[in-house]
Amino acid sequence: MKADFPVFYVTQVVRFFYRFIFLSQERVTHKLKNKRIDNLCGSYNNYTMTIFPVENHRNREGGNLVYPVYSRRSGGLSIGINLSPDKKVCFFDCPYCEIFPFTTTAQFSVKIMKDELIYAVNNAQCRAVRIQDMCFSGNGEPTLSPHFEKALEAVHDIQKKAAPEAKLVVITCGAGLLRDDVFSCLQNATNSYGLDVWLKLDAGDEAWYRVINKSAIPFDSLIAKIKEFVRRSPMTLQTMLCSVRGTLPSDAEEDAWNALALELAQTGNVRQFQLYGKARPSAEDRFAEAAPASYLEKRAQTLKETLTRGGVEVPVSIYT
Repeated sequence: MKADFPVFYVTQVVRFFYRFIFLSQERVTHKLKNKRIDNLCGSYNNYTMTIFPVENHRNREGGNLVYPVYSRRSGGLSIGINLSPDKKVCFFDCPYCEIFPFTTTAQFSVKIMKDELIYAVNNAQCRAVRIQDMCFSGNGEPTLSPHFEKALEAVHDIQKKAAPEAKLVVITCGAGLLRDDVFSCLQNATNSYGLDVWLKLDAGDEAWYRVINKSAIPFDSLIAKIKEFVRRSPMTLQTMLCSVRGTLPSDAEEDAWNALALELAQTGNVRQFQLYGKARPSAEDRFAEAAPASYLEKRAQTLKETLTRGGVEVPVSIYT
């Protein structure tokens, strides 16, 4: 009988770890397959989610597909979705960009993204942290990814079932609109999913566009597509206001930007203007510097005055 005790205890230990590790994961997989996402606090109470501060979103450069952060513009917890874990992929080369040069061997997977997102949602809910949004941003331009449409569908499914109070957001430079498939995808998602497209509008004229965005895409072609999209679908317009090589946007640039902003707002499809300053380190910090808060306030005031003269009322928010 004594010889049987070690075997018995070993068997019980193996069974315990099997149930703890494998069956818990099986529960999650089963719930996904059956389109049910319940509260899993009991199963994952040892899982710890790090929520990164406003000043540091750099963890996604380590290959993370999902990265919880506190966001100024979201007003709290934003769960970021990264479709480019291996390197920066973007149409633009903005000097204020917070993504430093990097490469990893990580590859994007919709399945892994879904698992990581469920973990992040569950952990936030277990800690009673409200999820403001689930946001496609990551290491560059999300609409460039061949996985974008399927990932968007998967995230919407989880958001709808597990965190319906959270918004679904994509942050985009807008250049993807030049592709018919991306244009249609974003338009359909705004109507079907309630997707909030945060579209970049940093410049009102060609000259500042070349300085602030440094893109090879023709400015006129990009603006034409943005105008076409906003006539059909609602969007939020976001603008970075900073100095480049010690120079802020000129008065002529400001006038051109205000005129363009008014034209877009007159469609009735601009939800909000977000004017935000540089708050995070960038690879080109020697060139791009934060603008004074007073400058952002001045720009917000002139925008409001322009909108009022044009008979349009749209919320204008400042994030310093």
